[in-house]
Amino acid sequence: MAKIVVRSFEEFQAYVGKELGVSEYIKVTQEKINQFAEATNDHQWIHTDPVRAAAGPFGKTIAHGYMAVSLTPHLWEQIADIQNYKMLINYGVEKLKFAQPVLVDSEVRLRVNLASLVNLRGITKAQLDATLEIKDNPKPAFTATIIFLYHFN
Repeated sequence: MAKIVVRSFEEFQAYVGKELGVSEYIKVTQEKINQFAEATNDHQWIHTDPVRAAAGPFGKTIAHGYMAVSLTPHLWEQIADIQNYKMLINYGVEKLKFAQPVLVDSEVRLRVNLASLVNLRGITKAQLDATLEIKDNPKPAFTATIIFLYHFN
């Protein structure tokens, strides 16, 4: 699926209530999990100790839930080419539900629907219904409403 291209509030508005697309899969490696643990000082064994995690509830390490959420901007850029803006703000995450752990070496991708779009005196508030899908797993890693603010030129 080709990226959608959006250059203004009016162009974005045409997508309200529609699926915007699906990203490519990205592999969640132990190296990436360890880097996230280092960056956040969250070194819980279920994430960083493959030997101990092998005997744990999932049989291997799992990605941090917030690591999965943090992949959203990168994967979103694969779905949409938003142009003609001077600033983008990560405004919020609502209704975040973790449904399934992301096991090490799993592949995940993002599926996005545009739930709503509001013009706040020249600032575009986009609410994206986002689902992080795990390859070959019927349950998603998470579902959430991701909110971005775009300041179009």
